[in-house]
Amino acid sequence: MMDSLSGITAFVHVAETRSFTEAGRLLEISSSAVGKSVARMEERLGVRLFHRSTRSVTLTTEGELFLQRCKRILGEVKAAQTELLELSGTPRGKVRISVPIQNVMIMPVLAGFMRAYPDIELEVDMSDRMVDVIEEGFDAVIRTGAPQDSRLMARQLGGYRLQVVAAPAYLQRCGVPLHPDDLSRHVCLLHKFPATGMIERWPLRVGDTHIEPQLARALTCTTMDPLTYLAIDGMGIACLPDFSIRQPLADGRLEVLLADYTDHEGSLWMLWPASKQTAPRLRVLIDFFKDHILSA
Repeated sequence: MMDSLSGITAFVHVAETRSFTEAGRLLEISSSAVGKSVARMEERLGVRLFHRSTRSVTLTTEGELFLQRCKRILGEVKAAQTELLELSGTPRGKVRISVPIQNVMIMPVLAGFMRAYPDIELEVDMSDRMVDVIEEGFDAVIRTGAPQDSRLMARQLGGYRLQVVAAPAYLQRCGVPLHPDDLSRHVCLLHKFPATGMIERWPLRVGDTHIEPQLARALTCTTMDPLTYLAIDGMGIACLPDFSIRQPLADGRLEVLLADYTDHEGSLWMLWPASKQTAPRLRVLIDFFKDHILSA
């Protein structure tokens, strides 16, 4: 088996460099040893893999087909070796993730993960756009709402609620809305979904009926952080996730409004390709986010 693997490795190096000499240099063996290894493989397979001349080395049709298979075999061997190394020691390697632009929620978790796993390299795409996990080559993404893509594995990280809030300074200046209909007379800071351009509906209801009161738009934004800042600064009323405003609510910089009319439950999920083996470095990332993201 190992002899076959050595022959495959030699064959791939010759195919990629178009040179027995260069393949030998990369493998740190003589060019004649590379030639003998390839010749033994051709004999076992009963086909010629290369057209050889004194000036060039080119693949035959059979060689072209065999090359694609061999690259996949070597890729699987490398992945298996990486998995075993990680299992026998500290998780290491690169993890590419996409997370929402939500500094209060995300940044403390990323910082904590980097301290806990210094041998893991993170490549972070911070964006509120709906990335294609598989096509764009992400190892994992964080999203809200129930997963819909059957190609992806999912783990729920926790739940959250949207709350209507404003700063005391704004309420002193403009008054306190006591009913959803009062919002038409107030300054509203609204979130717009970047993918669709639709304004996020505030989760308001009267009795058992969901309602959509007329909101007086003062500003719309595709990310939550600016809305949080402006609400704290007394510029208007916003509807924000509770995980982003825990501290401002605790220290009195924001107050909850219309609590009796607000009805919302949401969830955060970590998603990753179902076809991809869950390497130890990805497993510890998922576990760390599960344990810390909504408690940061």
